[in-house]
Amino acid sequence: RQLLPPPPPSPVPFRLPHPLRPAVVACAAPNKSGTPPGKSEKAQFHTHVSFDRAPKTTPHLDRVAFPSDMKGFSLAELKALSNELRWDIIHAVSQTGGHLGSSLGVIELTVALHYVFNAPRDKIIWDVAHQAYPHKALTGRRSRLNTLRATGGLSGFTKRAESEYDVFGAGHSSTSISAAHGMAAARDLEVGHSSRSNHKDRFHSIAVIGDGAITGGMAYEAMNSVGYLKNRIIVIFNDNGQVSLPTGTKSAGGVRPSSALADYSARLFSSKPFLEFREAAKEFTRVFPSGIRELAAQVDEYGRSFLTMQSTGTLFEELGFYYLGPVYGHDLETLVPLLENVRDMPGDKPVLVHVKTEKGFGYAPAEQASDKLHGVGKFDVSTGRPPVATGPPKTPPPPALTKIFADALIQAAEEDPKVVAITAAMPGGTGLSFFGERFPSRCFDVGIAEQHAVTFAAGMACENYKPFCCIYSTFLQRGYDQLIHDVSIQKLPVRFILDRAGLVGNDGPTHHGTFDLAYLGCIPHLVIMAPSDEVELQNMVVTAQGIDDLPSVVRYPRGNGYGLDVLNGELGYNLDTIPARGSTLPIGKGRIVNHKSSSSDSPSVAILSIGTRLYDSCL
Repeated sequence: RQLLPPPPPSPVPFRLPHPLRPAVVACAAPNKSGTPPGKSEKAQFHTHVSFDRAPKTTPHLDRVAFPSDMKGFSLAELKALSNELRWDIIHAVSQTGGHLGSSLGVIELTVALHYVFNAPRDKIIWDVAHQAYPHKALTGRRSRLNTLRATGGLSGFTKRAESEYDVFGAGHSSTSISAAHGMAAARDLEVGHSSRSNHKDRFHSIAVIGDGAITGGMAYEAMNSVGYLKNRIIVIFNDNGQVSLPTGTKSAGGVRPSSALADYSARLFSSKPFLEFREAAKEFTRVFPSGIRELAAQVDEYGRSFLTMQSTGTLFEELGFYYLGPVYGHDLETLVPLLENVRDMPGDKPVLVHVKTEKGFGYAPAEQASDKLHGVGKFDVSTGRPPVATGPPKTPPPPALTKIFADALIQAAEEDPKVVAITAAMPGGTGLSFFGERFPSRCFDVGIAEQHAVTFAAGMACENYKPFCCIYSTFLQRGYDQLIHDVSIQKLPVRFILDRAGLVGNDGPTHHGTFDLAYLGCIPHLVIMAPSDEVELQNMVVTAQGIDDLPSVVRYPRGNGYGLDVLNGELGYNLDTIPARGSTLPIGKGRIVNHKSSSSDSPSVAILSIGTRLYDSCL
């Protein structure tokens, strides 16, 4: 069996090899950006083609309110259920926006997990939890999918307060194995050591970790611990080859996913010797009676050790896990019996199942996009694009603050070869995708590893480079000790750029950047800057560039600049045009935006503002 789908042929038609996909989609090959063609390329499409292949009815999905409702399904019915669920998710997210590609990649895996295991008694933890839309649909929340990420609606991540099936929240990443281990350790204390080997008396603790979350150091800390303490947990490694957003951004590591593990798994999974050996091993074990299982296991272990060039097995086995895989994650005929065998395995040894999936699977626009349609707004299912605007054309909004920062950083790097940029798997969201295009060798993407990113930046500062460490406000929380111990105490001039400071809207409380002023304000030797507008943002990038004896922070929100009219009106500027480059600001000095003298018999009022609250203060 060919475990990985072949690359799409070019040119048209674009054939989708899996039976759950539409048979033929007549479309153009992806353009250089990986996204469906835009208006300038519209002629490449047949105008009558629609990517919407949703079934007219959903008889199997309609029968499943909770996982117990699918327990009697045949394999053919599970496949039909998966197809209906995939298109249900596509249509729901097209109306709300959200994380689409990640959820499409785990449809079959979600169905198999809920078919084989007995949630919520068995604990299934999703990491990162933006993969959990199919899980929500199968656990009593399908009718509310149209409220995803809306006030009073379903969270875009798992949330304990929302459902008993959401056993652990994970809006950030790399936490699932630790949580699953804690639950398993509590389980084993509860049932007693004498019953630990009797797997029928205990619930299963399952961590589904993927979409780059395996690159976080906490995952390996947890695996090291669980392998040592020998509490049975099951780790499902959802390996979809995606780490950074978007994958393919130019950086010092090239355009590959920012993970040596991703490279390793891709090479292993697709290597001809590995596939041939595993098939031969299967045939070998069928020849002998069941009593020679130990010999077969030794042969399998030897083969994996030889083919991965390690002396005693894979990385995961060295950490104390029994490793199974890799297996194709869109094949229920493989997934279901494999998970059933894992479920019924006796003993305490933890198990890791390596599942190879394709992010965005089954929806051609997602498969073709460079980010696999990771995060989307509302879109037209038939085209994969945002809805066509109607009415008179609108004036384009001012540039996004993220783009303004990126342009200012590029200017700084053009003037100073010591300027470098660092991100933790978010080159798109922080604007470093633009910087990487201009200076790929000076752009460093370290994966989902904020602790490492901070200390990596500190090391570069020790060598007289000028690192700009660009991290979402909420994610810098994960590198707090490094910020204090490795940067601030040593007064190393690392420049922290915190995008998404303040409220971020639909992603909810796990992604709000509401704590940074509080947790940064108590750290000594740290210059904190919060621009009120795009002009101040440019100025503060230049100011941070020039601070060579202390660490500094520039924090700004998600959104766009104000434009020239608002800058000159409400915000007190007198500009003919927005400056092309920023200028250095004096540290610790504010500016008077508006001043009105008061009469002697009325009190004076001073309104003090920091950051983008200035605009509201001036209204």
